[in-house]
Amino acid sequence: MAARAPEQISHSNASPKPGSAVNKKIIGFALGALLYALCFFAEAQQQEKNTPQIGLLFAGDASAVAGRTQAFRQGLQERGYVEGKNIVIEYRYGEGKLDRMPLLAAELVHLKVNVIVTGGPTDTRAVKQATSTIPIVMAQDSDPIGSGFVASLARPGGNITGLSSLAPEISGKQLELIKEIVPRLSRVAVLGNSIEPGNAQALREAERAAAAIGVELQYLEIRGPADIASSLSTVEKNYASALIVLRNPVTGAYRKQTLDIASKSRVPAMYVSPEWVEAGGLMCYAPDIRDNWRRVAIYVDKILKGAKPTDLPVEQPKKFEFVINLKTAKQIGLTIPPNVLARADRVIR
Repeated sequence: MAARAPEQISHSNASPKPGSAVNKKIIGFALGALLYALCFFAEAQQQEKNTPQIGLLFAGDASAVAGRTQAFRQGLQERGYVEGKNIVIEYRYGEGKLDRMPLLAAELVHLKVNVIVTGGPTDTRAVKQATSTIPIVMAQDSDPIGSGFVASLARPGGNITGLSSLAPEISGKQLELIKEIVPRLSRVAVLGNSIEPGNAQALREAERAAAAIGVELQYLEIRGPADIASSLSTVEKNYASALIVLRNPVTGAYRKQTLDIASKSRVPAMYVSPEWVEAGGLMCYAPDIRDNWRRVAIYVDKILKGAKPTDLPVEQPKKFEFVINLKTAKQIGLTIPPNVLARADRVIR
């Protein structure tokens, strides 16, 4: 019987042999896709590297300065910077623990940010000790010359510039406003911190104003949360008829506890910024700190474009605010005279 010839098998659906034109096309596409991915990754890395990084350092907590950071971002947006798109902001908060500030400052320096913005003299001092090369922009330093941060307002020198909140004469004005609201004013408690730059000047100005109107001042040192608690009994024991709260990172970080002093003792109180009044404080007459924070963005923009801090003069406050909280006045049984109310820039009802 004759052997059958093997059947021919069609290879039309079989995988392409190595070296075939189809196989070369697949390899080419794969290599192209890989090269594109590598290029895209490298470009993204380069873009991230070139994105300016701003460090923000606060001795207080995030909630206490939310209005300031918002004003800063607004100022940046007005100059074309949008957080997360063409600028990165690294936030660090001391939450009232002043011993943490050097570590937080060192973190920002280690990140090699382009500029560090500071929320107060405690923050500025920590960063100054951590770097002499990264530009530092102060947002509201109460005494930049006395603190040794700048040589002069016109010619800062070094790597620090920015905005000052220096207005020591404001303490006298605050006392005069309290006297108008409380005609029988006799004794005023003042909460401060002797290591806070500007407090000494503010206290001296308040003492001059107090002597002129026949009012006694009682200074209470606040260095930690325990001092805030004990100050309530001191205010009540000495029958203080009003309270002035000077700028202090401790009271700023423990705002609610500080506000409770005035609330529980039912005395009229003057605070350092509108944020305190918005949180339930009675009133403030102070530099518009949020305006300072919007203006900080101008300094940051100039530095990112090549300006040196030493060539940028330190500016002083341009706007002041008198804010009254009528709800708080009602809670402590206080009537604000119409002539005082009429002078307020803002009234919270």
